[in-house]
Amino acid sequence: MVRQLADFEDNMKAARIHKFGPPEVVVVDELARPNPSAGELLVRVRAAGVGPWDAIIREGKSKVSPNPPLTLGSDLSGTVEAVGPGITDFRVGDAVYGVTNAQFCGAHAEFAVASAGMVDRKPPRLTHIEAASAPVVAVTAWQMLFEYAKVTAGQSVLILGAGGNVGAYAVQLVAAAGLNIVATAAANDVQFVQDLGAKTVLDYRTADFEKDVPYVDVLIDTVGGETLERSFGKIKSGGVIVSVVSSKPLPQRPGLRSIFFYADVTTARLNILTQLFEQGKLSARVGSVLPLQEARTTHYMLAGAPHKPGKIVLDVAT
Repeated sequence: MVRQLADFEDNMKAARIHKFGPPEVVVVDELARPNPSAGELLVRVRAAGVGPWDAIIREGKSKVSPNPPLTLGSDLSGTVEAVGPGITDFRVGDAVYGVTNAQFCGAHAEFAVASAGMVDRKPPRLTHIEAASAPVVAVTAWQMLFEYAKVTAGQSVLILGAGGNVGAYAVQLVAAAGLNIVATAAANDVQFVQDLGAKTVLDYRTADFEKDVPYVDVLIDTVGGETLERSFGKIKSGGVIVSVVSSKPLPQRPGLRSIFFYADVTTARLNILTQLFEQGKLSARVGSVLPLQEARTTHYMLAGAPHKPGKIVLDVAT
């Protein structure tokens, strides 16, 4: 009886797929709790973010994830349950946030193994749910602006899709840097984006881009498609497009840099963002929050089912 109880305590629930496919393939299984290897942490997950990349992995379209069966999810926030060999920067009980691994899987579970180089201590002013919403999208916005566009004082920045999860962080980061912001968003997000610090916010559906959009040094693209095509001519010579939308090749012209990349979440990058959260220069935008048992529902939301604006989060602690 004692052995059976111990076995039960070593198990956990996890949102998994056993084959690629539509949201219906997402199931909640009970399986053995993982153990951290060298350079890894075992995190007791309190909350886990849900993003478009989770749907890409579920559909079998990811270039980095393993084949099923696999546990979904990358963004997480929780407490360190155990540390693997060689870990000196984290201790059991530390509150942390970040991502699991370069394969972007394993977080939608009661316990998850995470690379120690891809997490940081959770900003104290954020709840676990807020912290779990941030890592991938906030790091993406940071890299777009400061590592790829290399924005500098006095430049102007056009942010496409400023009401989205990456776009909203980009607005806050540009505002904190004191740069000139022009943003596009859906009509119902205009006031929200203005509140984040963008003085000029245009409804992407109705704006006359030729007349209403000024020439800018940097274009931050989170939407692609027609909005990007309409904005292309507004980039100054010597300017740059940085995009996280890969549906087709980026526009090119002489004297213009066009960059597409995948986010790389690291402790160092998270630490910069942690400081900005603590200084009140960044705020998290949480949308719909569901328990782990309803993980499949979050994939319907990713596919277009109604949900609150902001990042979808699984509350694993409930």
